[in-house]
Amino acid sequence: MSAKLATNDLEAFWMPFTANRQYKKAPRLLVSAEGMYYTASDGRRVLDGTAGLWCVNAGHCRPKIVEAVRKQVGQLDYAGSFQMGHPIAFECASKLVNVAPEGFNHVFFTNSGSESVETALKIALAYHRAKGNASKTRLIGRERGYHGVNFGGTSVGGIPNNRKWFGALLSGVDHIRHTHDLARNAFSRGEPEHGAEFADDLERLVALHDASTIAAVIVEPVACSTGVLVPPKGYLKRLAAICAKHDILLIFDEVITAFGRLGAPFAADYFGVSPDIITTAKGVTNGTIPMGAVFVKAKIREAFLQGPEEVIDLFHGYTYSGHPVACAACIATLETYKEEGLLTRAAELAPYWQEAVHSLKGLPHVIDLRNIGLIGAIEFEPIPDAPGKRAHARFVEAFNRGLLTRATGDIIALSPPLIIEKREIDQLFDIFSGVLKSVAD
Repeated sequence: MSAKLATNDLEAFWMPFTANRQYKKAPRLLVSAEGMYYTASDGRRVLDGTAGLWCVNAGHCRPKIVEAVRKQVGQLDYAGSFQMGHPIAFECASKLVNVAPEGFNHVFFTNSGSESVETALKIALAYHRAKGNASKTRLIGRERGYHGVNFGGTSVGGIPNNRKWFGALLSGVDHIRHTHDLARNAFSRGEPEHGAEFADDLERLVALHDASTIAAVIVEPVACSTGVLVPPKGYLKRLAAICAKHDILLIFDEVITAFGRLGAPFAADYFGVSPDIITTAKGVTNGTIPMGAVFVKAKIREAFLQGPEEVIDLFHGYTYSGHPVACAACIATLETYKEEGLLTRAAELAPYWQEAVHSLKGLPHVIDLRNIGLIGAIEFEPIPDAPGKRAHARFVEAFNRGLLTRATGDIIALSPPLIIEKREIDQLFDIFSGVLKSVAD
């Protein structure tokens, strides 16, 4: 029998994506939040430079969302969606499609970005089978892509450390090359000028595997978790054209970019590209309650409606798909976005944000700066034989100075809540420039 732990013992929680031994020697604990700020366990205010984990787009503890969750828990705490339903799930889906890009008229509810990706991949495979193209079973991801942590998402993902510990993963998966090109695109402002031709790497895989075997390509419009890789100008349109040419479904993983992050409701709107399926989560409830939503076009949905009416359309779903409390949080979040213009506010702040990001050029060890919408990245020259150490040290020092950032490899990513004001952008970069000037290694 294991020894009884104190109720506040840090060892009981095996933390995700964390160097647990290092963290628990000097924990960073957050105990409350409001608006743009967290409060740490020592009472310090910490400016949220990452919208939680890319999800708190409207800022923390917004009254309308808090009250909607409180009310729903007391009215209907749970109802399932298997052969049953409850009104708020249908209301929520209708409100979501009203802000989605044109043509996306159907929503399948999940509980996270990882589940949204798994759902989208399964829908893509089942769609081709329903259309009589059962040989289309291959899935194509992209190097340096991140699509969550389940088996499908890990398989199509392209971050080595996320893959190498877990064996062969799914068969029938391949990857196109990433778009990162420091030699030509370092210090680009917004979309890089060079690299649209990287989309042609899909033609290489079509030639290798034959289009008759490829079901779908999944990419993040902006590859955020790997360090904010902004697509080159024309790249996404070129990729979409190749997919359409070969009857390959294009899935946009918008778990991060949806709901205003780029200054448009969706990245599909921002880039003027219409994929076949869009995955979302995070900002769909402002991070308040776990939820995801997969958007599909009518042609996808209709492919599943060919059999008898009494037969289940799609043999897939989750106990908590369309959970009433999550739906309440989503509706209140969408109302907050609309009332405060948050789905487009990043477009207004983007020029000011861009100048702030690029003000860091020339500071020690900075080899690239990237920005789009209200996203930024600072890439550092790696320390030999110590990958990620330089960014992690700056992440810790920034937190100690009252700023939350996100370290990913040798890159610091920034994505503040969309309610940020110019004075808070100044505060963020004042703190971080001080960090870059003071941390030696």
